[in-house]
Amino acid sequence: MQQATNKFRWRVVDIVVASVVGVASGVIFWAWGLAYAPLSAALEVTPGLSALLGGGWLFAGVLGALIVRKPGAAIYTELIAAIVSALLGSAWGFGTLVSGAVQGLGAELVFALFAYANWRAFVAVLAGAGAGLFMAINDLVVWYPGSDASFIATYVVCSLISGAVLAGLVSYWLVGALARAGALSRFPSGRLA
Repeated sequence: MQQATNKFRWRVVDIVVASVVGVASGVIFWAWGLAYAPLSAALEVTPGLSALLGGGWLFAGVLGALIVRKPGAAIYTELIAAIVSALLGSAWGFGTLVSGAVQGLGAELVFALFAYANWRAFVAVLAGAGAGLFMAINDLVVWYPGSDASFIATYVVCSLISGAVLAGLVSYWLVGALARAGALSRFPSGRLA
């Protein structure tokens, strides 16, 4: 029983690394926000297709959880990233914080569903898709209320795809690359690669 408790207890190094991942991700989120307008305009030939870009704001939670492997890591890392992005001047202001919490929760629930014990690629992909689903629900309620069924379906499917690929697969690949480079030697994610 004591060993299971220690497995889920956050160490100082967990907090520091999750915070660093969150801050670095927040800078990327902010830059992604600057690129979003011209990129999304090109995709809006089909309304809702711009959700394919959403994964650029979803990866922090999946990445943080894959590295730290503790309950709460996805929400914590995604929220830190959202705070940094907002402080740097995100176009969405306070809404960025709400989005970060909701998206982190989407990823966190998937890792919790697997009892924080399975860190394989398919779980990372599901966590990314979970973040994408929660992003879609939040965006449809906050930014696109009253949208027609075609827009909603396109937006949700594109959010799921973007989350699965950009947040799930790319984060999984990045953790593997960091582990092979020896950068994660203080974490289970670095010892199992």
